[in-house]
Amino acid sequence: MTSLSGRIALVTGASRGIGAAVAVELARRGAHCVLVARTQGGLEETDDAIRAAGGPAATLLPLDLQRKAQDVDMLGPSIVARFGRLDILVHAAGVLSKLTPVAHIQPRDMEESLAVNLSSAWRLIRTCDPPLRAAPAGRAVVLTDAVAGTPAAYWGLYGAAKAGMEHLVRCWAAETTNSPLRINLADPGPVATQLRANAYPGEDAAALPSPADIAPALVALCGDEEIRHGALVRLRG
Repeated sequence: MTSLSGRIALVTGASRGIGAAVAVELARRGAHCVLVARTQGGLEETDDAIRAAGGPAATLLPLDLQRKAQDVDMLGPSIVARFGRLDILVHAAGVLSKLTPVAHIQPRDMEESLAVNLSSAWRLIRTCDPPLRAAPAGRAVVLTDAVAGTPAAYWGLYGAAKAGMEHLVRCWAAETTNSPLRINLADPGPVATQLRANAYPGEDAAALPSPADIAPALVALCGDEEIRHGALVRLRG
């Protein structure tokens, strides 16, 4: 198990699901986690799980990526002021919005999907690029979904935003090729999360891997030994 002792890691969507599981795994390996999610209570639960796993207490930042989007811009400067750098970014936050025909998409639902699934990535890249470059071996992992590259009926709202996000991340990677920074997209495949349950309410969640099952593979992308850059890493199978 690769040690991440002394690393500073920012994790979004950290109050539950994959984000929370990744935060626990990062902390278990020694990283100090800065946790971002909408709810204070959910963040405290993740912090409790981190402490129970023997990790260092986390820094909790309740932040609504949709309604307080401009506050995201202060994450990078705040992290630099406190820690001097950012070693790891894991962007796991996402929202399904609705599964609906493209012709029926409502403006408020499109605004929500774009804000959480696309614009938040843009803001995170802007604010986290400088502190990640200040780290000896900065690592960024952005979660995506197969539907971004494989359009399917009723998935236009979610898939379009994720496709735009993938494009931004790949461009960012192309622009940082000559730096120590390593940036990758990760598609975890079907996982027993609340987002998955909302999309497939009749599915047997017990038959799917849990967030804790896939967290080690995601955290492996955050280590110094990870040399891929600009890749789409599929964890399924």
